[in-house]
Amino acid sequence: MARQKPLSRKARRDFRNLSQREDYNRGNELRRDKDDIKNISNEIIDMDSAIMYYFNEVIKPTVTENKETVKVPVMYASPERWLSIQKMGFMRDKRQQLITPVIVFRRTGMSKNENLPQNKIEANNPQQFVTIEQNYNQQNRYDAFSRQIGLTPNKTYYNVVMPDYVILNYEFTIWTSYIEQMNKLVERINYTNGSYWGEPGKMRFKSRIESFSDASEMDTQGERLVKTNFTVEMMGYIIPEEFNRYATTKKYLTPKKVIINMDVEKPAEEFVKSEVGGGVSINAPRQDVFSISVSNPLTFTGGTGVTLSSDGVGFDGSQPVTQNISIGQDVSTTSNVTFNQVTSNSLVFGNPTTYTYTGISGSVNITGSLTTSGNVTVNGDMTVLGTLTAQEIKTTYVSSSIIFESGSTRFGDTTDDTHERTGSLQITGSWSLNGQTINEISQDTTLGDASTTALVSEYALNNFSQTNVGDVQTYLRKQFYKTSNSITNPTASFAAVTASAPSGYTATNEDDFLFFINGQYMEHDALEIEQSGSVFLLKVDNSGIGYDLESDDEIIAVGKFNS
Repeated sequence: MARQKPLSRKARRDFRNLSQREDYNRGNELRRDKDDIKNISNEIIDMDSAIMYYFNEVIKPTVTENKETVKVPVMYASPERWLSIQKMGFMRDKRQQLITPVIVFRRTGMSKNENLPQNKIEANNPQQFVTIEQNYNQQNRYDAFSRQIGLTPNKTYYNVVMPDYVILNYEFTIWTSYIEQMNKLVERINYTNGSYWGEPGKMRFKSRIESFSDASEMDTQGERLVKTNFTVEMMGYIIPEEFNRYATTKKYLTPKKVIINMDVEKPAEEFVKSEVGGGVSINAPRQDVFSISVSNPLTFTGGTGVTLSSDGVGFDGSQPVTQNISIGQDVSTTSNVTFNQVTSNSLVFGNPTTYTYTGISGSVNITGSLTTSGNVTVNGDMTVLGTLTAQEIKTTYVSSSIIFESGSTRFGDTTDDTHERTGSLQITGSWSLNGQTINEISQDTTLGDASTTALVSEYALNNFSQTNVGDVQTYLRKQFYKTSNSITNPTASFAAVTASAPSGYTATNEDDFLFFINGQYMEHDALEIEQSGSVFLLKVDNSGIGYDLESDDEIIAVGKFNS
């Protein structure tokens, strides 16, 4: 494809001039030069300005110094200034003097407000607007004359696109010379938490102040700086003045209306009707302004069993025609209707419920008793709100609950079903739980059967525990310590007796004890134990342990001794 030649400077169109665009439609444009309301817009700088205005004009931070009230300046920190503050921790003027008191802030980030989602449908051509009405203007003035003659002037409407709801985060730093000054500023700022910040007559934004943090420090020259940091979260919204060649604010005018009241020459008595109690009401008859008639009138004629009051009279629209339709008897909902004979292929009632020779389709509600000598077949669901009495219940369809006369009965179709039963449950045979078969509840106190299909009762388990488990638990809990009575190298003697292990457990040996000589652990691989009557002997392999036992040594044994 050949490349198009660029236009000359004179032939170039101004992108901002709507009248020069190819997609421009003058029918969508109205004069806006005399509007009281201009294009509505809200930008990020407006939110920054709202903070500056609120601090200077509403909070009005001041401190008292030398019995004088000093206004605290509020400054927006540029990237260069903020970098200098972060590097040095404070601000200095041109003479390198510390600037106190002062409040400095900067914007740290912006994110979408997910609590207020906005769907523009089409971002390049938004379809969701907020309509604002201008009550009175030069073309819509409030005056008594317009009200009297029924003149309804045109109104002015402005459609403004739905804004983007955002959350802006700001970081603040306060410097003062004294803690008392800092406390006053923090108290005043904290009191405004949750308020709407902004200039009157302009957009306002709800702000939330995060926690304050004390960052007081000493500078390089040993001067104390009272410093506090805090953050502010502002709920803002962005409305660009123009986006992708489309104005975000559009003006619309309603058409003017004139209501004409018609006068008639009639005596006043025909319009006034007296009522009971002395009241008076206006009874003004309707005046037909014009009528329309047709050349081919609509004609109704009676039929078999149907009588018309104006049978055969045509209606062409020029004059009203009243038709009273009647039959030979009253057929209201409270009447008793009698027919000689009714023949029909089907009878349809209500929702509808259809009665035919083959059956009934639809819903049937019966008040009272229903008796049938034949069989009843239900192709859908059957709900019984009372008591269901049956000699036998059979089902051939596997559902969530099946009751058979004999054989298997199933309740539920998934493992998370819950079934409740009140009363006793008697089972002859066995039952299965997750594939495990249970055929009895055992009362064997010795648990000697070792059955894989029996559950142990509380009685059997209690007796078994008292007989067997009690001794085991007592043995396992034994943990006593003894001190040697005498030491004759390489043997230490203790006045102690080892505990006997219950049946089925490994006999008590040196692994069931810990030995310490003068507070130091003794290795097991160099030790042997022996019970000699009421004396417990510890025999030490001197070469294996690396030292000899002496009579003044203290050896402590910890383990399974009798108390």
